[in-house]
Amino acid sequence: LLDENEDLRKLAENEIASCQKEIAQLKHQIILLLVPSEETDENDLILEVTAGVGGQEAMLFTSEMFDMYQQYAAFKRWHFETLEYFPSEIGGLRHASASIGGSEAYKHMKFEGGVHRVQRVPKTEKQGRIHTSTMTVAILPLPTEINLVINPKDLRIDTKRASGAGGQHVNTTDSAVRIVHLPTGVVSECQQERSQLKNKEMAMKKLRAKLYSMQLEEETSKRYNARKIQIGSKGRSEKIRTYNFPQNRVTDHRINTSLHDLETFMQGEYLLDELVQSLKDYADYESLVEIISKKL
Repeated sequence: LLDENEDLRKLAENEIASCQKEIAQLKHQIILLLVPSEETDENDLILEVTAGVGGQEAMLFTSEMFDMYQQYAAFKRWHFETLEYFPSEIGGLRHASASIGGSEAYKHMKFEGGVHRVQRVPKTEKQGRIHTSTMTVAILPLPTEINLVINPKDLRIDTKRASGAGGQHVNTTDSAVRIVHLPTGVVSECQQERSQLKNKEMAMKKLRAKLYSMQLEEETSKRYNARKIQIGSKGRSEKIRTYNFPQNRVTDHRINTSLHDLETFMQGEYLLDELVQSLKDYADYESLVEIISKKL
C-alpha cells in the first residue's frame, strides 16, 4: 500500500504506528502477568552515598549525585528527608543518607545501587588532566512492621554530642544517637537533628533498613545469582555506570546504553527516569528468560 497513493500511504503508516504501539502494550501486559513483582517493590527506601577513590574530587561528585537523587525524588513527587550529611572542606560530600518514600520508590531506585565512576578535569586540577574518581550508592528497602521485628533487648543505644565543622548541625547537648544491633554488629547513627528523640527515630529507621536488606539478600541470593543486573548491595563490588564529562556521555555498563546529554541527566529528571525504565525493562526480560528456561 505504501507505493499506491498518498492517502493510502498515510493510512498504512498510521496503522503501522498503531499496531506497533499495541504490540508494545501487549508485551508489557504479558510481562506483568508472567513476572512476579518483588516483595519490596512498593516499599520506601534508605539512600546512602559514600565518596570512593579520588579524594576531594570523589567527594565533589558524591555531592552532585546526592543532589541528583534529591531532584529525582522531587521529579517523581516522592518524599525526601536527609538523615545524615557529612560535607568535605571544599563543598564536597564524604557520606550522606536519606529516606525516600512514594509510589514504587524502591522499584524505581533499586538498580541505582553500586559503584558510579566519573571522568573529568577536577576543579582542583591545575594542569587540565582528566581524573577518574568513584562513589558508591546503596539502596536499602524499608521494611514494614510485619516484615521485621527487632527485640529491644538486642539493641545498645548510645548518645553523644554531634560532631562536625560547626554551625546549625553541631550543638552542646548529647543529641547524636548511635544504635548497635548486638546479634549482628550492625551500627546505625544519626546526628542530623537537634532533637535526640528525632535522631533516635531516624537511626532506628536506618537500622531497620540495614537489617531488612541483609535478610532479603540472604533469602534471594540464589535467585539472582545468574542475573547480569544485580539488586542492592550485590552490585557494589563493580562499577555500574560511568559519567564521562569531556565526552558529555553517561554509560550504564549493565545494559550497554549511553546517553549524550550529561548536564541534563545530572538534573535528575526525565533522562534519569528513561534510564531507570530501561534497567527495569531489561530486568523484566531477564526474569522472563529465567522463568521460561525453568519451564523447558
